[in-house]
Amino acid sequence: MAECVLIDGKARAEALRSSVAEQVARLKAEHGVQPGLAVVLVGDDAASQVYVRSKGEQSLAIGMHSVTHRLAADTTQDALIALVENLNQDPAIHGVLVQLPLPPHLDAGAVLARLNPDKDVDGLTVASAGRLASGLEALTPCTPLGCLILLREALGGLSGLNALVLGRSVLVGRPVAALLLAENCTVTIAHSRSRNLPALCGSADILVAAVGRPEMVRSSWIKPGAAVIDVGINRVPFRDPEQAALGRTRLVGDVAFKEARGVAGWLTPVPGGVGPMTVACLLQNTLTAARRQAGLDRDGQ
Repeated sequence: MAECVLIDGKARAEALRSSVAEQVARLKAEHGVQPGLAVVLVGDDAASQVYVRSKGEQSLAIGMHSVTHRLAADTTQDALIALVENLNQDPAIHGVLVQLPLPPHLDAGAVLARLNPDKDVDGLTVASAGRLASGLEALTPCTPLGCLILLREALGGLSGLNALVLGRSVLVGRPVAALLLAENCTVTIAHSRSRNLPALCGSADILVAAVGRPEMVRSSWIKPGAAVIDVGINRVPFRDPEQAALGRTRLVGDVAFKEARGVAGWLTPVPGGVGPMTVACLLQNTLTAARRQAGLDRDGQ
């Protein structure tokens, strides 16, 4: 069997950002439209602060209009919804992202329900999910879109391949399955109640692991030569007792990487695989939303 090809998400994300930057410049020069992204952050969650800062910096770096609304942790539901509805009406804003998780007293579902699906660049509203599942024009969740881009680049055409999505979350599993179905794959969704998971996974030409369980997928689960996309990001203690005693941790995926590398044909590492694609796809979605709202041609995703 040929040596496993590691899929470089960092390099692909950089290429996508460069492409989007060129298209943003062209859109401004030819049509006077500057794509605008608004990110709403409520509270002081440390991880969310990092993500929001990265989104703001990257959108500005490629020439977009970017604003971040930082709200206090005790912001009321009514105040948050009012902000979302104001952004829905703002012609300078083409994409709106409400950073999750929200503080416990806020109802994320109720907030997202008030977001205009045409500006839902995170693809998390029920309307966006329904459009995607129905095969209609939709803004796709960023991580699933990143998975699809990596698979297309690795394999070329996906039509007719057997795909197994391990995980049925609304954030990754279900939208990934819908995207693969649209590519004419034969798609199976497996989950915690599925019987004989190793055999199900072992029949797949494409395996997307998104379950949030460290190194759950072993080499014996993988069809030789399959393309394996590892969406998991899990922080676990170091194996070295001294490092573990100091409380130090490392990042691993849902796939046992070292084992899988000896069987898979293509494999995403963790970190450096799917993760870098998420913000790059957010920029792509914002550009797509701007073009559509300007009544320009419908670019495929």
